[in-house]
Amino acid sequence: MGKTADAIAEGVAIATAAARLTVKNHILVGTIAQGGVFDPAQYLGDAREALLAMARESENAAEAMTRLRKRARGRYSDPAGTHDYRDRDVRNLRRRARQYAGVAEKLVAMSDDAEKLGALVEGAREAAWADVRSNLDRRLIVEGMRPDQDPDYDTMREARMQALRLVDLQALSSQQRAKRKRETAS
Repeated sequence: MGKTADAIAEGVAIATAAARLTVKNHILVGTIAQGGVFDPAQYLGDAREALLAMARESENAAEAMTRLRKRARGRYSDPAGTHDYRDRDVRNLRRRARQYAGVAEKLVAMSDDAEKLGALVEGAREAAWADVRSNLDRRLIVEGMRPDQDPDYDTMREARMQALRLVDLQALSSQQRAKRKRETAS
């Protein structure tokens, strides 16, 4: 593979990772926050839209590189800044525009491929589960720790008891009052 093909492959990998993150967040919201059940078919549209959004971003970048290239042609003075391109930058800007356009083309093709969309949704599901599992592990380690495993148990006990009285019990009491209020209202 050449430099352009490598850059396109890298751009597609980065865009796919961003799309997977978007779908992962939709899965977490849909299943945890909204109490839904995971159905891969439900997230295929989200995957397609995420890929198409990344493709549009790449197309816009390709157009920007083309505009910059046209403006740079015939300019031979010293640049005033990082993005003040000159004639010597034209070849590089043309290559970058081709790379962005190549990334966009591959992403559009992926968005039309049911197998690749399914793989993207599955990757997002695995990432969502890894997040949930990691959070549960962290909480169980902290909240489920036994006194004999915590060397600071005795010194931190009073602070934990005070937090229980001032925060947790107050919140529980407030929740119970709100629940009773809703029940009497209905």
